[in-house]
Amino acid sequence: MEFHAGVRLAESLSDSLPPLAVDIDGTLTDESRVVDPRVFPVLQAWPSTLVIATGKAVPYPVSLCEFLGVEPRVVAENGGVVVPSRTSGLLFRGDREAAMTVAEEYRSRGYTLGWGESDLVNRWRETELAVSRESPLEPLEEIASKYGLTVVDTGFAYHVHSSDVDKGVGLATLADEIGFDAGTFAYIGDSENDSPALETAEVGIAVDNAPEPVKARADYVTEARYADGFLEAVEYLQADTG
Repeated sequence: MEFHAGVRLAESLSDSLPPLAVDIDGTLTDESRVVDPRVFPVLQAWPSTLVIATGKAVPYPVSLCEFLGVEPRVVAENGGVVVPSRTSGLLFRGDREAAMTVAEEYRSRGYTLGWGESDLVNRWRETELAVSRESPLEPLEEIASKYGLTVVDTGFAYHVHSSDVDKGVGLATLADEIGFDAGTFAYIGDSENDSPALETAEVGIAVDNAPEPVKARADYVTEARYADGFLEAVEYLQADTG
């Protein structure tokens, strides 16, 4: 599907489409985590509220919104940080101190977070910790449990965060801040960390590269994978509201 297919889809979007929350990695990207440019015109033309929901730290989704020219409504760090709008204050959920303590103890046992000296993955993180999937999981889970934290495997990294924080909670928090009901949203995602939001939204859509437990929580599963799946999901929502 060429770039112009995204443009044509964007031009056909119905005003009756619901507010949309969408993941980045594995959903707006290809298998190499490169954002597919075909999604740009669709996100820019979305006729209702658009939310970017991700496990990444805040600068990444906010930058995506800024470069697209859309209002930065963001759920970052798996619900740990919520940005309701460009002018509102940031809302923080989760125990940053506990997450940093987990990192220190993990390192003291001789393990690394796996991102190199600069650690651009965690450098701007406020409420959780992300560890490379090439690093040992079992000791990470053991240490996290000591401090009451949860480890979630997103397929891209191990995320360590407070057990009462997830994307579903983040979406509900953001929706409430802007006067919406999270239950009116459509949500599109691909990973285990998307499952709570898939269940919170009115319509939860998993792209085909999602693992089976995630697909089981979705209302609709696309036949296509990655960004192709996102575009198929939009066509499904378009047909459902047409």
